[in-house]
Amino acid sequence: MTNGGMNAEGRIAVLGGGAWGTALAVTMLRAGHDCRLWARDADTVAAVNETHENPRYLPGIGLDKRLAATADIGMALDGAHCVLAVVPAQAMRGLLEDLAGRIRAGTPLVLCAKGIERGTGKLLSEIAVELLPHTPVAALSGPSFATDVARGLPTAVTVAAHDEVRASDLAALLSSPTFRCYSTSDLIGVEVGGALKNVLAIAAGATAGAGLGASAQAAMVTRGFVELRRVGAAFGAEPETLMGLSGLGDLILTCGSSQSRNFSYGVALGRGESLEGRPLAEGASTAGIAASIAREKGLQAPIIEAVDRLLRGEVTIAQAVAALMGRPLKSER
Repeated sequence: MTNGGMNAEGRIAVLGGGAWGTALAVTMLRAGHDCRLWARDADTVAAVNETHENPRYLPGIGLDKRLAATADIGMALDGAHCVLAVVPAQAMRGLLEDLAGRIRAGTPLVLCAKGIERGTGKLLSEIAVELLPHTPVAALSGPSFATDVARGLPTAVTVAAHDEVRASDLAALLSSPTFRCYSTSDLIGVEVGGALKNVLAIAAGATAGAGLGASAQAAMVTRGFVELRRVGAAFGAEPETLMGLSGLGDLILTCGSSQSRNFSYGVALGRGESLEGRPLAEGASTAGIAASIAREKGLQAPIIEAVDRLLRGEVTIAQAVAALMGRPLKSER
């Protein structure tokens, strides 16, 4: 890298042995890098190393035999020129606390989770700056399913950092023939878009699960995007960012496919099914703090608010939709 002294190829540490972490680790190998994957789960580590699979998170997908996994975070970080943090958003603080004193000063840290910390309302980059003040921070986000990326299907994402040159260099570093990274200096916009689209995907899924029709689902996604832009603007996000891959692009993907955990979570919610034991849906963790932030900033975000109330069990999907449809009529603009 021209900003950070990184070579075009080098060792990359991927921290997180879930579906997305495993997919990114395989992608880094395709990009020509040495890569070590760190996972807490001993069974996942053994499976990756011995059978070249991750049956818990990516069943049925064969992994590159060169991929080495470890449960020793120090071993994963040893000699790393770049670190990808790929744990759930609500677990990110704990991981970053573990990295304090372990990650070399100046080594770029790329945050690959999407969410807002529930207890503080902080973006993940704000937590990273707080805990690792000497570490350059970036974020990777965009319309991407782990299964597609793991299989090497064409995918385009955004890499963001406050330093535009660093963002560009990281985008070049992380790109592979099937994984195209665009760059931006709008780190806040990329993070806000990634966090809020998960909440809106739950709304879209609940609409589908309740059998309210394609027209209602399209309206939910479109008006949800208005709220995403509204909240993003309050954070200082650039409109162009929210219209791009990490905003609108990710929203379209996540709101229209059962592959999306957040959409599937919403479908179950709309059908009145039990939500216990379902795969992690980051939007369920983000909805409450997103609604709270919107209220504190004096923003109208009725869909985000409705998702929060649905998840709290305060309203049914029918009541939530009736409330949305009964809002005062106004100009679309």
